[in-house]
This record gives sequence, C-alpha cells and structure tokens, in this order.
Amino acid sequence: MKKLVNIMKLLSDKTRLRILMLLTRRELCVCQIMGVLGISQPLVSRNLKLLSDAGFLDERKEGKLVFYSINKSLNDLNTRMSELLTETLKGDSILADDLSSLRECEEFQKKTGKCDMKTFSEYMSRHRAKSSKV
Repeated sequence: MKKLVNIMKLLSDKTRLRILMLLTRRELCVCQIMGVLGISQPLVSRNLKLLSDAGFLDERKEGKLVFYSINKSLNDLNTRMSELLTETLKGDSILADDLSSLRECEEFQKKTGKCDMKTFSEYMSRHRAKSSKV
C-alpha cells in the first residue's frame, strides 16, 4: 500500500503530470520541456528527477543534453497508472495547450537547428508575443 500512496503523491502534482503526459508523446530534453511548459530549469529538473527516481522515466545523454522518455519497462503498477492518466487526461485543455506549444517549439527548433537555452529564450519571447496578441 505504501508504494501506491507514494505514486499517488508523486502524480498529484500538476507540473509532474504535464511533464509525464508530454513524455508519453515523445522523448524531450530539459530545454524543450521548459519551452513548452514555460517553467524554470530547476523546476523541470527537480520534477524529472522525482519521476525518474520513481521508475517512470529513462534518460539518454547526447553531448551536454539529457533526453527523457517514458521507461519502456515500467513495472505493472506504473504502467497501469500511466495508462489511466493518459486516458483520463485525453481531452484536457491544459494538455491540449501543452501539445500545441510542443509542436510550435519543435518547429522553432527545426528552423534554428538548436536545442539550447538561447533557442529556448528566443522561442519563449516569440511565444509570449503571440499569446499576448490573442
């Protein structure tokens, strides 16, 4: 029972849920998650560590970047929780906005060919300007 309680506590955080749902779509690095969610690097890294420590994530290094993805060999409980969350949040407006931002961030990075803090700052400036016009 303690393991289930700990997983439920872990998944009760909005930021961790948003990160987890993004990672069900594709592998992402910290700066991509920062760009999509509009949150700081320490906050992203702290939440990625918690999800990773709980067995939800795999990580892969490429140069200085670390890419995160859903652990392909989740234990049964984590697999069921992940499936339940994906199904439950399918029509969620916040998740839909995050996925839209992810597509915009990916397009911006394809144009610049970079995934770094400078690119992230440029993306966020453009994203904020676009959002304020709406």
